[in-house]
Amino acid sequence: MHDSVPVVRHLLMVDPCVACHGLSPSLQAAGWEVRSCVLENALSQSCHVGMIRLQHAHLTNLEPLRHMLSRSTSEWIAVLTADFLQQQNVRDFICEWFFDFHTLPFDEARVQVAIGRAYGMSRLRSRVEVQRSGKLDELVGDSRPMNEVRKLVGKFAPTDTPVMIRGESGTGKEVVARALHRMSHRAEKPFIAINCGAMPKNLIQSELFGHEKGAFTGAHQRKVGRIEAADGGTLFLDEIGDLPLELQANLLRFLQEKHIERVGSSVSLSMDVRVLSATHIDLENAVREGSFREDLYYRLNVLQIRMAPLRERLSDVPLLATRFARLYSGETGRRPRSFSETAMQAMSEHPWPGNIRELSNRVRRGLVLAEGRQIEARDLGLEIVTSGGGAVCTLEHYKLAAERQALSEVMKRYSNNLSEAARVLGISRPTFYRLLHKHDII
Repeated sequence: MHDSVPVVRHLLMVDPCVACHGLSPSLQAAGWEVRSCVLENALSQSCHVGMIRLQHAHLTNLEPLRHMLSRSTSEWIAVLTADFLQQQNVRDFICEWFFDFHTLPFDEARVQVAIGRAYGMSRLRSRVEVQRSGKLDELVGDSRPMNEVRKLVGKFAPTDTPVMIRGESGTGKEVVARALHRMSHRAEKPFIAINCGAMPKNLIQSELFGHEKGAFTGAHQRKVGRIEAADGGTLFLDEIGDLPLELQANLLRFLQEKHIERVGSSVSLSMDVRVLSATHIDLENAVREGSFREDLYYRLNVLQIRMAPLRERLSDVPLLATRFARLYSGETGRRPRSFSETAMQAMSEHPWPGNIRELSNRVRRGLVLAEGRQIEARDLGLEIVTSGGGAVCTLEHYKLAAERQALSEVMKRYSNNLSEAARVLGISRPTFYRLLHKHDII
C-alpha cells in the first residue's frame, strides 16, 4: 500500500508586513507553500489563495488593486489594521472583492481556518471551470431539453445541410446557430446573421444580394450583400417567417442554384454558403395561408432543432443566471454576485415570458441595483408570490425547492465540516459541492 502524495497548497503574500512573514513557519508546517511579491507582480504568480496587507497607499488609490483582483482567479484575504475599518469605502471594498479579512495582530488559528476555507472555494471554482470547458460554452443548461439540443448540434454541425431552429423569441436560437457554425468545418470562415423582420422591405434584397453602383437612387457605390459576405461560411436568417413573399422566390433560387446576382448586375456569382434559419411563428400555418412558400419551407426545414421556452427548463435558470452575473459584472466594475435564496425562489416561480433574453436583462439590472453581497429578488424586479389558494407548481419547482432546503439546513449545522454535511445527506463530497454551486449557496 502506497502512501498518498500530500497536496501542495499555494499561498501568495502580496506586499507583506513583518507580521505576515512571521506567519510563514506555522503555515509551512501546515502544508502551505508560501511565496511573496509586490502588487505589480501579483498577476504573474499562480496561487490558490492570496493574502494582501492593505496599507494607506493601496486604499487611497484603489484602481491598481481592483485591476489585480478582477483578473485573478484566486481567492483573496485582506490583512489590515482595525482603524481602516472605520472608513465606509474600505468596508465596502473588502465586502466587494475579498473572500475574508483579518485585522492585526494575527490570530494564527483563525488565519488557518480562513485560508483553509478560501482554498476549498478556490478548488471548487477550478473544478467548475474544468467541467464547463468540456461542454459547448454557448449552450448553458443541464435540463433534458438542453441536453437534447446539445446532442442535435453535435450531429448536425459537421454537415452542410440546412437547419431550421424553432422556438419563442428570446430562447437563444442565434446561440444555437453560432454553435452549429463553430463546430462545423466552416468555423474559420464568416458567420453572417441577418434579421429578416428588422430590415425595411425595400432594402432586404440589397442586404441579401448586394447591389452595383447606380443600381437605384442612393446606390453611390457597390455593396457586397450578406450572402456574398458569408461565402465559404454560414448565413443565419433569423425570423425567416417575416421575409416578404417576393424575396422568398429569390432566396429559393439561390438555394437551388448556389448563384446570386447583385441588384443592377447580370453577372452570376457562385457562392458556397451553408444556410441556417430561425423562426418563432408557425410556418406550417403560414404555408397554408399562402404567406410563406411551401417549396422554400421544405428547402430550409431539412433538419430541425426546437428551443424550449425557459418555463419548460426551470432547472437551467440558476446556471444561466450565474453565467450572466459573471458576464455582466465587468460592466458594473463589481465582482460577480451570487443570488439570495429568495431571489432563486423568485426566479424559479417566474413564468419568464421573455425567456432567456428577459433573464439576461433582469440579472444585468440586479447587478447594478444590488447593495449587499447578494442579488435579491427586488433587485431583479421580481417578487415572491405567496398563494393562499393552494396553487400547484411544476414538479421541477418542488424538486428544486426541496433540494435547496435540504442543502441550506445541513449547511447551518455543518458549515465548518462539509465532509460531514455530505455524509448526513448520503451523497459524495464532489456531488455535495456541485449541488452547493448549482443553488449558489457558496
